[in-house]
Amino acid sequence: MQKKYDIRKATEQDIDLILKMFDHSRTVMRQDGNHAQWVGYPTRADVAEDVRRGVAYLVVSGQWPVVSGQWPVVSGQWPVVSGQLPLATAIGTFALVPGEEPTYGYIDHGRWIDERTPYCTLHRVAAMPGTSGVAEAVFRYIKDTCTHLRVDTHALNRPMRHILEKEGFVYCGIIYMPDGGPRDAYEWWRWDEVPADLKQYVEQEILPRHKDYDAAHRPDHVRRVIARAMMIGGQWPVARLIYAAAAMHDIGICCGREEHHLHSGRIIREDRELRRWFSAEEVEIIAQAAEDHRASATRAPRSLLGCIVAEADRDIEPETIVRRTVEYGISHYPTLDRKGHWQRTLEHLHEKYAEGGYIKLWLEESPNAAPLAELRALIADEGRLRALFDSLFDTLTNENKLKNQNS
Repeated sequence: MQKKYDIRKATEQDIDLILKMFDHSRTVMRQDGNHAQWVGYPTRADVAEDVRRGVAYLVVSGQWPVVSGQWPVVSGQWPVVSGQLPLATAIGTFALVPGEEPTYGYIDHGRWIDERTPYCTLHRVAAMPGTSGVAEAVFRYIKDTCTHLRVDTHALNRPMRHILEKEGFVYCGIIYMPDGGPRDAYEWWRWDEVPADLKQYVEQEILPRHKDYDAAHRPDHVRRVIARAMMIGGQWPVARLIYAAAAMHDIGICCGREEHHLHSGRIIREDRELRRWFSAEEVEIIAQAAEDHRASATRAPRSLLGCIVAEADRDIEPETIVRRTVEYGISHYPTLDRKGHWQRTLEHLHEKYAEGGYIKLWLEESPNAAPLAELRALIADEGRLRALFDSLFDTLTNENKLKNQNS
């Protein structure tokens, strides 16, 4: 006997079962300290509407006879063996909704990376008690079904946030529910033109090295740079080079931040695994792109690939830039008082981002042009900038106090 998961659309007869799954998942959230999510939601009416629209699904588990080592699925229907259907049990549920999600029209503290292509939204994932593998089955199905996905979850929903990171989703910012409640928003794409074994190498060997880097160079940053680079370079038929260069542009942080771009180039040249997908000439172009990505570079990157990676690495979202500046100061200059941190923040923002600052945009019609103009307007309005600084400084210092108390 062989265990198998499959997916089928839910019917009206499944509504009570789905509500039981919601009750169990809500209980798990409460036990994990998440008391803010799924309060009076999802309702029977929500589920009935999902069923009516054909967007509600069940994850089905069962024990299946082995037929020549495989169990065939024919047109999505259960095949009949000796006139009997295999025993199958619904163990999970989710909604997969194509088309624009109304609450995603406005995003705060960030931005969607791909505003151009259609997407599907994942909602209302839940499972029965005592089950495992539901999330894996759900994400395998939706990634096979859609090429562009969005999803949101509560900041306190640590299990879901962990799954989303594991599955390669990129954090994009905060969206708001109809009742005003904030949710962390994520995005994912399927790039079929990138070799599957190259993606596996990056996920298993490259991204884990970033887990111990500083906050601005961890796996979530690399995923975001990959996503932005793939979006920016979508019109050029060099997807595998763009993917690899974006994935490895910060790999040299392990040798120190100041010259990490040079160390990244060296590590790329020394990585024999890359020869599985790239010629020696292509490896050299990838290495040069990593060396040329720094915002402080005084000359243009040596290749189009370098321009793409440099632009993708900018990721100029005004509040995020200010937050990272304050966060870096608190971490590296602990003896400074509030006034000292404010002066350091001003100096850094003017030196790098203000009119005449050293940051450069290397592509025509750069996606960073509009957010850079927005950031420069913020820097020029010192009263608004100071209010944002004070709010971020208080939040970050309080977070550090809690971390120190719990350590």
